[in-house]
Amino acid sequence: MQDKMFSAFSEQTRGFFEPMRKFNGLMLDNMERMTEYQLDAMKRYSQLGVERMRAASEVKDAEGMRDFTTQQADMLNALSKQMLEDARAMAEISLKFKSELEDMMAEAGQNAADQASENMKSASESAKASEPAKASSGGNQSSSSRSSKQ
Repeated sequence: MQDKMFSAFSEQTRGFFEPMRKFNGLMLDNMERMTEYQLDAMKRYSQLGVERMRAASEVKDAEGMRDFTTQQADMLNALSKQMLEDARAMAEISLKFKSELEDMMAEAGQNAADQASENMKSASESAKASEPAKASSGGNQSSSSRSSKQ
């Protein structure tokens, strides 16, 4: 009896913590993806900044300055495109996370509904099984009390 109760308690506890474990894993995976992408983006932008500083330090005359400013305009155009691409990629990562989170929540809700249904079924079966026992024990008391009165 105690083993059965302990097993049931362990199973309920596992069922209670499973959605939280999945949620934490999902959050960790998303954080890892976002951090990795942001680190890569920061590396790209840092390299671009260093390259531009080197190019600026190599300017020695008016012609070099003109070439540098032309390159700066091209670089700013490329930089704005790269930033848009990075924003789209971050949005995709966020949408993927949202979708995975919605799937996980739907699964947890379904599992909770299934568990509640199973518990209700068990409770009604237990109630039905105990009703005849109560009726027969109650009937025995009445007949025994009748026989003692006679």
